[in-house]
Amino acid sequence: MTGNESESELPVPPYPPIEPTAFDLIVIGTGLPESVISAAASASGKSVLHLDPNPFYGSHFSSLSIADLTHFLNSHSTPSSVCPDPLYSDVEISNYAPRLLSQHPRNFNLDVSGPRVLFCADHAVDLMLKSGASHYLEFKSIDATFMLDADAKLCSVPDSRAAIFKDKSLGLMEKNQLMRFFKLVQGHLSLDESKENNLRISEEDLDSPFADFLTKMKLPSKIKSIVLYAIGMADYDQEVSEYVLKTRDGINQLALYNSSIGRFQNALGALIYPIYGQGELPQGFCRRAAVKGCLYVLRMPVISLLTDQNSGSYKGVRLASGQDIFSHKLVLDPSFTVPGSLASSHQQLQESFQAFSLSDNKGKVARGICITRSSLKPDLSNFLVIFPPRSLFPEQVTSIRVLQLGGNLAVCPLGMFVLYFSALCDEVNQGKKLLHAALSALEKLLVTGTAGNSSTAQSEDMEEAKPTLLWSALYIQDLSLGQFGSIISTPTPDGNLNYNDLLDATEKLYWKLYPNEELFPETTSPENSEDDAGLTLES
Repeated sequence: MTGNESESELPVPPYPPIEPTAFDLIVIGTGLPESVISAAASASGKSVLHLDPNPFYGSHFSSLSIADLTHFLNSHSTPSSVCPDPLYSDVEISNYAPRLLSQHPRNFNLDVSGPRVLFCADHAVDLMLKSGASHYLEFKSIDATFMLDADAKLCSVPDSRAAIFKDKSLGLMEKNQLMRFFKLVQGHLSLDESKENNLRISEEDLDSPFADFLTKMKLPSKIKSIVLYAIGMADYDQEVSEYVLKTRDGINQLALYNSSIGRFQNALGALIYPIYGQGELPQGFCRRAAVKGCLYVLRMPVISLLTDQNSGSYKGVRLASGQDIFSHKLVLDPSFTVPGSLASSHQQLQESFQAFSLSDNKGKVARGICITRSSLKPDLSNFLVIFPPRSLFPEQVTSIRVLQLGGNLAVCPLGMFVLYFSALCDEVNQGKKLLHAALSALEKLLVTGTAGNSSTAQSEDMEEAKPTLLWSALYIQDLSLGQFGSIISTPTPDGNLNYNDLLDATEKLYWKLYPNEELFPETTSPENSEDDAGLTLES
């Protein structure tokens, strides 16, 4: 055992001693990647201790009250002994209606890493069904998707042949062009790859930029933009960016959209969202892990790592309670860093641990949250909005995605709405410009869309009839992919709308930990059925 602190300096244990004192795996942090790993390891029969210094589950994937979110962002945006490289920066929080919001202190569940949704045919949905985590979650449908057009108005996104037929904003020629394109894509996806067929998109086209392929298909610019940014989910301007979406990936995204529509009876479109916020997802996997024997302890910081005196290899952790706990393997929340003076005097462990610092980031994502008293669309509560590149200002090179949620999802009081928006960025100033431009655009849309909005909040406090925007938080988050060594560091929340890339990275880390283990092995228990009925979707 190593560690520089003396017994007299240790805090008084706030908990009874943990028993047993040795585990196969210790996991620190209850974010979604850590929770999936702990649930999978527990399902494979491993003994797991899951710790979190926070008093709540979810870590960077949690859903919090206004006060708790404010504290969380501020505490993770300043250097500390445990987190010298903060995950967040440039936090700007504004409260425009403090008296009104103070009447609802516990009625908000705000996502730390929004906007997030799940496609009905997502890998995440399949994983929840296979693991049994779906039994602890309920979802609602996201009603529609819109995109900001050249006139700064929200136009609907026709994401299926039926939607194209009903869309009144498209002319007959545009409808025919889009229908022919979707028919080509569906024909390509339905064909046996081993057979030659003229309906199959050529390998040359599949490897070409998706934007070029859409031009080749003679799609007009409006339809091309919808396919690229609102369905294909391209992050960057496909006309000038080096980050090019290949046709193969664009077609796969269209396939995900197509297979998501109609998978669940109560889903109006392709997208769903968990009731009470995305923080319910890691909790679902944590509950699954607990059923399989995983031990959970919240409010428990780890103050140092323990190493073998002979080999210098990791062998355990020292808790803030003063207790030493041993394990074969360790998984860390991406913001967790053990101070060098506490970690070990052995250079080998210090060097391996250094590889997990957030300085090895892969860019940033700018995130914003708004609470409003009116909807962007008077007749809808829950929907997605895409601001494509260059739609807000000429230098805008990335898409901005906006998710509006209403009180029927239990994320805010009835009559109020929560809006999440985010965009990838290379550096802080670029991210702040994107956030402020998005916030300004949303405020304009809220004003023009106010007519016809029915707001319970307005009747509660007529003295605060204005402003429409009640509260906002803007911040920049660093991105890190997670790494593997003698210790695993999980990835940070990414800039995607769904969880697929994040879960793919998580599964790779799990197989590095346990290369011979199946991820959530099949069981004969009926509760583990992969039948779609295992996911609850409220109408």
